[in-house]
Amino acid sequence: MLRLRNVSGGYGQRLVIEGVSIEVGSGETVAILGANTAGKTSLIRAILGLLPKTSGTVEFNGQDISLVPAHRRSQVGLACVPEGRHVFTDMSVMDNLLIGAYHRRSEIADKDIQGCFDLFPRLAERRDQRAGTLSGGEQQMVAIGRALMAKPSLLLLDEPSHGLAPLMVAEVHAAIASVNSRGIGVLLVEQNVASALKVVNRGYVLESGRVALSGTAEELAGNDEVRRTYLGI
Repeated sequence: MLRLRNVSGGYGQRLVIEGVSIEVGSGETVAILGANTAGKTSLIRAILGLLPKTSGTVEFNGQDISLVPAHRRSQVGLACVPEGRHVFTDMSVMDNLLIGAYHRRSEIADKDIQGCFDLFPRLAERRDQRAGTLSGGEQQMVAIGRALMAKPSLLLLDEPSHGLAPLMVAEVHAAIASVNSRGIGVLLVEQNVASALKVVNRGYVLESGRVALSGTAEELAGNDEVRRTYLGI
């Protein structure tokens, strides 16, 4: 589904990702792991066309989208939940969800909204509530639901557990598994390595903008360097 080949990019003369090659298969859940400043968010930005790219290709569903403008990448099947959620605080939960389908307004069906409510029943209860009055975890639910309203084939999630209580992290990660069960691929960027490895098939570890390790979730969880550096074992 998604394939990056030797992608490098950055700002000015400074590269923030260098020679990155990763793949996400159809319906697969893959993690991008690493510490702060490892280049995880920059990699997401490169996939979305928001990071100036100096070399390499970004392919999606067999098509080279390297030159596709960022504002059109949602139309090819990509959707992103950014770090920090960025909900529209003065708008209702329902209106936030509808904004996610802005490029397919004529196709919106009640079942699309219901799909979000099935995933997060709490949002149904708060559909008319201003998003800014919700808890951090509920706002994350809104952000995920908003992205799903675009009907993506690949969902990019940037640090969805950041700032959330452990119980809410577990709920969000359970939702990720549910999204994947619907046939939607997931690329999960996480600093919470222990939690991420419970919900993904495979993962890549970034260090200083480069892929340092890759493997199945089981392989990474059992890797001595990963255990020592990220799991504290």
